[in-house]
Amino acid sequence: MAKGKLEVLLVDANGIKDRERQLLGCLFCLNPCNEIKMCPYVVIHYGDQETTSRVADRKKGEGKKLEWNETFTFDAEYNPGVEDQPYKLVLQIFDKHKISENNLVGETTIYIKDVMSLGAEKGEAELRTQKYRVVLPDNTYSGEISVGVTFTLDV
Repeated sequence: MAKGKLEVLLVDANGIKDRERQLLGCLFCLNPCNEIKMCPYVVIHYGDQETTSRVADRKKGEGKKLEWNETFTFDAEYNPGVEDQPYKLVLQIFDKHKISENNLVGETTIYIKDVMSLGAEKGEAELRTQKYRVVLPDNTYSGEISVGVTFTLDV
């Protein structure tokens, strides 16, 4: 068994649409359509660990591009003999509401078994920042989120 740190770099997202925002705007926040601004944040799950990002910044001049540039660290174990261990990260994107409960906009699953296996063998392995499609609650796709992952073995 190899113990180490799993570092997740949450970079940005583009083209993500909140399906609950109607033509009249956000009915949960009473936000009229001319002021629609989704306030997205990400909850990252790894096994039984969970962490939450801050609300994303909007990149000026780039429309619907959202930016986080945050890094999160999880305690991780790689045990090649255990087949049913879920080597995956689940990133859930939520829209923060002022009045009502925040709603799930979409999610992405990143399978990390290979990067953890290589990191256990070599001491460190990286899954460079890349774009992952966002799956909406109705199982359609909308936009993408950029994430990088590094697994570093504890010495």
